[in-house]
Amino acid sequence: MRSGVIAKKLGMTRLFMEDGRQIPVTVLQMDSVQVVAQRTNETDGYTAVQLGAGSAKAKNTTAPQRGHFAKASVAPKRKLVEFRVDEDKLIEVGAEISADHFLAGQHVDVAGTSIGKGFAGAMKRHNFGGLRASHGVSISHRSHGSTGQCQDPGRVFKGKKMAGHMGAARVTIQNLEVVKTDADRGLIMVKGAVPGSKGGWVTIRDAVKKKAPEGLPMPAAIKAAVEAAAAEAAPAEGEAE
Repeated sequence: MRSGVIAKKLGMTRLFMEDGRQIPVTVLQMDSVQVVAQRTNETDGYTAVQLGAGSAKAKNTTAPQRGHFAKASVAPKRKLVEFRVDEDKLIEVGAEISADHFLAGQHVDVAGTSIGKGFAGAMKRHNFGGLRASHGVSISHRSHGSTGQCQDPGRVFKGKKMAGHMGAARVTIQNLEVVKTDADRGLIMVKGAVPGSKGGWVTIRDAVKKKAPEGLPMPAAIKAAVEAAAAEAAPAEGEAE
């Protein structure tokens, strides 16, 4: 199991494929995603990497946070998330992860905070059918109806689907296909919709219910290593291509 990444949801668009298909995609941007800390079995009892994304002003971070970032020699970050990883897939502190961490065609799980809808009724919140439109029903067409039994047990069970606060909850969408990546701009485009509003933070991980494709960068696609490899592959200055 390798690390996931943190990304910001920019919005939705569509991509025109070479065969003429139009694919609706959500554009996710990786903004300076760096490793801030490691968690090891010796010190913490488990193995994980803590990633930071975005940039924050030093005056808006607390003194303990500034010390935490200074220890890692990393600029203050807006968002911090831990990802459990295998011991052999720990990433060096300070390393920046590229969008090439994911390959086109692979499946990922995307988690985020859904858009808040406020207080909603049972029909909108749980897709209830509502009461009958006639035959004695008045005023209560969109109500949820009975919520319990008789004197025994004499109460409403916990978890009963009723009207209440809708949205603003952590939601994970599984098995979304990565259609395209753009490492230069840090963009990952996944097919379909992902939770959250524009500008919201999401986490992207390898799908747990799909087999990982061959050729995934291990332990991660480090930006410095990718740029060094690209520089070596490019023809030397003055040489004929």
